[in-house]
Amino acid sequence: MAKGFFISKTIGIVGAIVGVAAVSTIIALSVVYSQEKAKNNEVSPTDGGTTSKPPVTTSAPSNLPWDKYRLPKSLVPDHYNVTLWPRLTPDKTTGLYIFTGDSSVEFQCVEETDLILIHSNKLNYTKLENDQYATLKSVSGGKVPSIKTSWLKIETQYLVVQLDGKLMKDHTYQLSTKFTGELADDLGGFYRSEYIEDGVKKVVATTQMQPTDARKAFPCFDEPAMKAIFHITLIHQNRTVALSNGEEKESGHVNMDGQVVQRTVFEPTEKMSTYLLAFIVSDFGFINQTIDGVLIRIFARKPAIDAGQGEYALNKTGPILKFFEKYYNSKYPLPKSDQIALPDFNAGAMENWGLITYRETALLYDEEYSSNSNKERIASIIAHELAHMWFGNLVTLRWWNDLWLNEGFASYVEYLGADEAEPDWNLKDLIVLNDVHRVFAIDALASSHPLSSKEEDIQKPEQISELFDAISYSKGASVLRMLSDFLTEPVFTKGLQSYLNEFQFGNAVYTDLWNHLQKAVSESGTILPDTVHQIMNTWVLQMGFPVVTINTTTGVVSQQHFLLDPDSEVTTPSIFKYEWIVPIKWMKTGADKDSVWLTKKSTTIEAMKALEAEWVLANHNVSGYYRVNYDEANWEKLLTTLNNDHQRIPVINRAQLIDDAFNLARAKIIPTVLALKTTKYLAQEREYMPWDSALGSLDFFELMFDRSEVYGVMQEYLKKQVTPLFEYFKIMTDSWATIPAGHMDQYNQVNAISLACKSGLEECQTLAKTWFKEWMDNKTNPIHPNLRSTVYCNAIAAGGAAEWEFAWTQFKNASIAIEADKLRYALACTKQPWLLNRYLEYTLDANMIRKQDATSTIVYIAGNVVGQSLAWDFVRARWTYIFTQYGGGSFSFSNLINGVTERFSTAYELQQLKQFKADNAETGFGSGTLAVDQSIERTIANMKWIAENKQSVLNWFKAEVKP
Repeated sequence: MAKGFFISKTIGIVGAIVGVAAVSTIIALSVVYSQEKAKNNEVSPTDGGTTSKPPVTTSAPSNLPWDKYRLPKSLVPDHYNVTLWPRLTPDKTTGLYIFTGDSSVEFQCVEETDLILIHSNKLNYTKLENDQYATLKSVSGGKVPSIKTSWLKIETQYLVVQLDGKLMKDHTYQLSTKFTGELADDLGGFYRSEYIEDGVKKVVATTQMQPTDARKAFPCFDEPAMKAIFHITLIHQNRTVALSNGEEKESGHVNMDGQVVQRTVFEPTEKMSTYLLAFIVSDFGFINQTIDGVLIRIFARKPAIDAGQGEYALNKTGPILKFFEKYYNSKYPLPKSDQIALPDFNAGAMENWGLITYRETALLYDEEYSSNSNKERIASIIAHELAHMWFGNLVTLRWWNDLWLNEGFASYVEYLGADEAEPDWNLKDLIVLNDVHRVFAIDALASSHPLSSKEEDIQKPEQISELFDAISYSKGASVLRMLSDFLTEPVFTKGLQSYLNEFQFGNAVYTDLWNHLQKAVSESGTILPDTVHQIMNTWVLQMGFPVVTINTTTGVVSQQHFLLDPDSEVTTPSIFKYEWIVPIKWMKTGADKDSVWLTKKSTTIEAMKALEAEWVLANHNVSGYYRVNYDEANWEKLLTTLNNDHQRIPVINRAQLIDDAFNLARAKIIPTVLALKTTKYLAQEREYMPWDSALGSLDFFELMFDRSEVYGVMQEYLKKQVTPLFEYFKIMTDSWATIPAGHMDQYNQVNAISLACKSGLEECQTLAKTWFKEWMDNKTNPIHPNLRSTVYCNAIAAGGAAEWEFAWTQFKNASIAIEADKLRYALACTKQPWLLNRYLEYTLDANMIRKQDATSTIVYIAGNVVGQSLAWDFVRARWTYIFTQYGGGSFSFSNLINGVTERFSTAYELQQLKQFKADNAETGFGSGTLAVDQSIERTIANMKWIAENKQSVLNWFKAEVKP
C-alpha cells in the first residue's frame, strides 16, 4: 500500500507558510498508512427477508480456539468460488446500501479437527437447509461430519462451525455460505464511494482488503499465508463495468429477483493472499494499451478520462513495468494490469494483484491543474505499486510482523522505477529528504520501535494496523537502500532475483531474503565485516540509529544511540546494546576515500586524521542510516567551506550537514548556534535539497517560537537569506512569466516564493495577492499549478471572508481532485478564528469534506498558529465521536494526534495532553496509541529545549540582522 496520508511536495516543501507549518522533518508526523479498524459492531439486518442476525458471544477471551486471533493450522484453503451482488441504490426499507453474496471454499484438512474457524466481520448469514449458517460437504468422498452449531465470535471476527465428528487428515472439504453485508462508506472491505457527475449522484462499489478486511466482503481464511485461487463472479446493474483481479471470462444478462442484471465471471486468479483481492462495479471510462502481451488499462470517472487525465499514468506504466521485469529478472506474472482512480480511498494506493486502486490525486494528471510534484507523486506511487506485483504479491511475507520488508522495499525501489519513467529528474536523491531525514525524527524517540516485531506480538487487527507507519515504510526503505549500496546493486539484485524465484506464489520471512543475499555475497567474493544476517540484525531488531562521531585530531571514530531528548529513558532492551555495524563512505577535502566499517563502540581510523587545511565529511550521499558529528575544528572547517566554496561539498551532503547539525543541537550534542551557522551560506545556495533541508529544520524553530518575541527577528533573518533566491528565480522566469526548466529548480522556486512571502518580503506578498485577486475578478486562474498551494495560502491568510468563500466555492466546484487538494490546504491558512472553527466543523460532515480527507484537513488547521488551539479543543471535545464514527478506515489517528500536538511546548499543554490520555482511556486511541505517548515525550523535550535555547537563539538572530 502506498503512503496513505500524503502531504504533497507542493505543500510539504512550502514549510510553514504564513503561519501554517508544514510537516516538520524535526517534529515529524508518525504517518500511518492503513486504516484503523472500528470496534466490531454487527450490521443490522438489511433486507428483512431470509437473512437473520446469527447468535453472538461476547465472553471474555480464553484459551478456546475462537478466542485466539490467529487461525489454527488444521485447515488450508485451496480455492474459493465467490459471487457478490452490490446494490448501488439504497434498500427501500432500511435506507442502507447492501451487498449479498454466496461463497464456497475448498480446503484441505492437514490435522484432524472437529472445528472450522473462518474469518467473518460485519456479515449477516442466511440459515441454510440444515438450519445452520453454512453447509459442509466432502470433496474427497467419504462420510462428512454434520454441523452441530454455527455462530459468530465478534471480538476475534470468526464464523465458528462446530462439527459432530472429525474432519479427516489429507481429505478435502467444501464449506458454503450465503450472506448480506452493508456497502458502507467506511473505506474498508467492500465499500461504496460516491461522486457527483452532471448533477447526478453516482455510486461505485469498491474494495480495500489490506490488512484484515477481506473478511468484511465474504467469509475467508484471512491471513497472508493462507494463499488460494479465487473464482470471482459479480452481479451488477446494466451499463456498469465490473472489474476484478482476473481477466473477464464472460459477461451476460441474467434475471435475478425479478430484475434483469449483468453477470460477469472472471478468470481464476493466481494463487494469492486474501488481502490482495479486489472487485469493483462502476460506470467509469478507461483508456488502454498493450505492451508485450500485457493489457494496461487506466479507469476513472468518465469526465476525467475524456479530459485526458489518465494519459500520463498510461504512458508511464509500461516503462515502469518493463523496468521491474528487468530488475527482478522475472516476467510480469499476470495478463493484465488495471489501475483505477477512486473518488474515496483511504491510502495513497493499494497493490491488489492485477487491479491496483488509487486515490484520484495519485493517478490522474492534468497539465492545467497538476504541479510537477503531483506528477512526481503519480510516477512514484505507480512505481511503488508495480514493485509489489512481485515483491509482496508473487512472494508474500508469511505474517504482518514482516510488513516492514514488504513496504520498505517498495518504498525504496519506487525511486528506481520513477527514475526510469522520468530520468531527467534525479528522483533517486529525494529519498534522503522524503524518507531518511523524515523518519530520523521518529526513530530518534525513546518511544520508537524496531523494524521487525515478534510474530506473537502482532495478533489483533489494531496491532496489524499500527505497523503501517513511517518506521515500516521509510526506515525500511532507508536500511534496504543502505544494504543495496554496501553490497553493490548487482549483488543485491542477484540475491533478490533468486529469492523471488524460490518463493514465487508462496510465502517467506525476512531472513529468507538475507539467506539469498548472503549466497550472492559469497558467490561474488564481496568482502563484508560479518554476515548479511549479523549486519542487518543490528538495524532490524533494535530501534533507533547511531550518531557516528569522528574526531579528526585523534582519528577516533565512535557511535552512540542517537536520541532527540538525551534525558529520555530507553526502556526497550536490545541484545545489541544499541550498537550497530556501520558502513562509512567518506571523503577528505573533496576527494573520495575507501569505505570503512565501524563494528564496535569505538575504534581509531588513522586515515580520518586531518591536517590543518584538510576536512573530513562522512556518510557520502547519505547512503547510510545514521547521523554524523565531528570535533569542533572540523565543523568550523566545513562551515568555512560552505561559506567560501559550497560546491566542493556534494549537494546531498550540504542538505545532510544542515539536517544533522540541527538535530545534533536538539540532542545537546553541539550548540544550537553552530546549527544556525549552517544556514548562513544559503544566501549563495541555489539548489533545492539544501534549502529544503534548512526549511524543514527551521520548521521546528517556527513551531517553538511563533508565539514568542523570537519570531519577528527570525523572520527578518530568513527574509535576508531568501531574497537572493527570490531574485534569482524572478530573473530566471522573466518576472514569473515562465517556470524553471529543471524539476528540482521548480521545487526550489516554490521554496523561494513560500519563504519570501512568509518572512514578509513585500514584493512577494503583493504578487500573491494580485494573482489571487485577478482570479477572483476575471474567473480565469493565472497562477501556475506549481505555485498554487503557496499563492492560495498567502492570499487567503492576507484576506478575509471574501477570499475564503471564493476559495471554498472553487474547492466545491473543482473537477479534479489535485486542484481540490490545493484549495483544501489553503483554506486552513486564514487568520480568522471563526472561519477556522467553521472549517473544523466541516471536517466531520462528509458532504463538506470527504472522509478520506478529514484527518489531513484538521492537521492543516492545527499547523496554522491561529488554528492550533482551535483544532486541539475540537479533537478533544469530539474524540469519542471521531474514533467511533471514523474508525472504519478513514482516519489516521496517529497522524491526527501528532499533527494537533506538534507545537506543544508548555507545562499547561503537557497537562492537557496527559488529561486527554486519561479521559479517553476507555474509548482508546487505536492506531494512535503510540502517538499519544510520543506526543507526551516530544512535549517534554520541547519544554526543555525552549528553556535552554530561547535566549541564545534570540541573541544570534538579532546579531545577524543588525545593519
